[in-house]
Amino acid sequence: MSKVVPHSFFTDFDIDLFKAGKHFRLYNKLGSHLTEVNGVKGAYFAVWAPSAKSVSVIGDFNYWNAGEHELNVRWDSSGIWEGFISGVDKGTKYKYKIHSHNNDMWTEKADPFARFCELPPNTASLVWDAPYKWKDQDWMDTREDKNGLDKPYSVYEVHLGSWKKKHGWESLTYLEMADELVNYVDEMGFTHVEFMPVMEYPYDPSWGYQLTGYFAPTSRFGKPEDFKVLVDKFHQKGIGVILDWVPSHFPEDAHGLGYFDGSHLYEHPDRRRGYHPDWKSLIFNYGRNEVRAFLISNAVFWLDQYHVDGLRVDAVASMLYLDYSREDGEWEPNMYGNNENLEAMSFLREMNQEVYASFKGIQTIAEESTAFSGVTKPVHYGGLGFGMKWMMGWMHDTLEFFKKEPIYRSYDLNNITFGLTYAFTENFMLPLSHDEVVYGKNSLLYRMPGDEWQRFANLRLMFGYMFTHPGANLLFMGGEFGQSSEWNFLQSLDWHLTQYAFHSGIQETVKDLNKMYKNNPALYENQFNPAGFQWIEYNDHENSVISFIRKGKDPKDDLIVVCNFTPVPRENYRVGVPKTSALKLVFNSDDTRYAGSGMGKKTMKPAKTPWNGHYQSVVMTLPPLSVVVYK
Repeated sequence: MSKVVPHSFFTDFDIDLFKAGKHFRLYNKLGSHLTEVNGVKGAYFAVWAPSAKSVSVIGDFNYWNAGEHELNVRWDSSGIWEGFISGVDKGTKYKYKIHSHNNDMWTEKADPFARFCELPPNTASLVWDAPYKWKDQDWMDTREDKNGLDKPYSVYEVHLGSWKKKHGWESLTYLEMADELVNYVDEMGFTHVEFMPVMEYPYDPSWGYQLTGYFAPTSRFGKPEDFKVLVDKFHQKGIGVILDWVPSHFPEDAHGLGYFDGSHLYEHPDRRRGYHPDWKSLIFNYGRNEVRAFLISNAVFWLDQYHVDGLRVDAVASMLYLDYSREDGEWEPNMYGNNENLEAMSFLREMNQEVYASFKGIQTIAEESTAFSGVTKPVHYGGLGFGMKWMMGWMHDTLEFFKKEPIYRSYDLNNITFGLTYAFTENFMLPLSHDEVVYGKNSLLYRMPGDEWQRFANLRLMFGYMFTHPGANLLFMGGEFGQSSEWNFLQSLDWHLTQYAFHSGIQETVKDLNKMYKNNPALYENQFNPAGFQWIEYNDHENSVISFIRKGKDPKDDLIVVCNFTPVPRENYRVGVPKTSALKLVFNSDDTRYAGSGMGKKTMKPAKTPWNGHYQSVVMTLPPLSVVVYK
């Protein structure tokens, strides 16, 4: 193996952009890249390590010895070390051995820009390219329309390692999921799939939220090009792909980003801003230009190289507040004396501006749990620029309400209606995510009160209420068939349950709710607009019944929704309606196909009896623990 040959992918303009924090395609420059120099094949390496005395590429090809292949530092004070090594092939294992000016210390690091990593618990980077001929042009050409905020957005959240196991213990590969998972999501009618983090991570119990390989799909399930096949197959079925993205923190693992070149390179040097006490992890320095370029380049990378359609940004609240999970004295106010992290806010705005400007039809979704104002407002209006935000308040209130015995629900009906007082202050996605079925919280099914019949009826009712509520929807895997036990990342979902009528009934319910959502513009055209919702009755505490109208752009599409939150059927229940035309049943969560009792009327003709502020009304039979939808 020859020595390092001087070579560079960088122009002076690249360096200027990098220093200014404006280079958002760094993955084309930094990292390892198979190439030719003067007709000789090998790999170009480039790494940012401004505090280094020397940087060596170590690997199998030089027996992991430092000094054999030392990179050359650029003359322009960028802190970039680079060079070409001939004879390096695809699949070569390597790391950077860095000798630091700080305390004369040595670090041995995986490549922050590596496209592929060794299978954990091994930690080396792999020289890799992932050429792939995409077959999703139809999707990409029409994505801007299909992925818009006025289109159906029903998301199936998946942990790839535990969705399904073969032989009882082995996870499916990307290629196997490209068959089984894609077909299942299509059959269930979801419009999008969201993957919990697929970027390389060392520790399985972190579920992927402690990243070390930001540019590498985890090797647990196959090669990078195999992951492209999975995305491609979803697109060919007309299903969008969202990735969880974690710019909020990273682990202190020795091979990761922490103390990278012997200095606080990626993390904030002040422990009050650079260390997360809850997750025992490091926090990015959002005020450092090169770190911002790294993170925004990473967001761009997945949208560019892997054709993903959206990024769900994890733990945004922890980024926005300097005092997040900190006691008095453990944080320092900003220049205005308050608790907002101005640098993180600026970073999020710039990230959103860049990805929306560069990629048509994508969405970014914030997991943000506070009342921070303007998360989904455009940046030019002072917002953070996200497309959607998780409606955590709705989730907490809804689960709190449904866990109560129905006899007590009349006292807490405001729990289920309160969300509508702020439902249109942001573009909200209603999440029933993985976080709600772990750590002793129980499965969604076993949060429901009552006997077996009532548990399943309550779950069908909750899903029906969710799908008819304004906003987009997200459901974690297993919920769609009434998984009995809490989610365990080490085990497969309990697919055997679907052979039983109650569980298959939940599955059919979710299937039909997805179909109803996609086929009725009233449920999505104005899902983030107050023009799309009107109360009929929100104050019937005595019967624990609510009713409302969902509206699209055409009044002919309007839907009447009535929810009965008790196991008592309501005979002769009068509901005011806005029109004199007959009502036709669209959905009934008590249908016998779902293992319900089959009560309810198929059609109704309004009478000219004023009710609920309308000039006409209908008399309904409300099934027990049900939601009924009429058009």
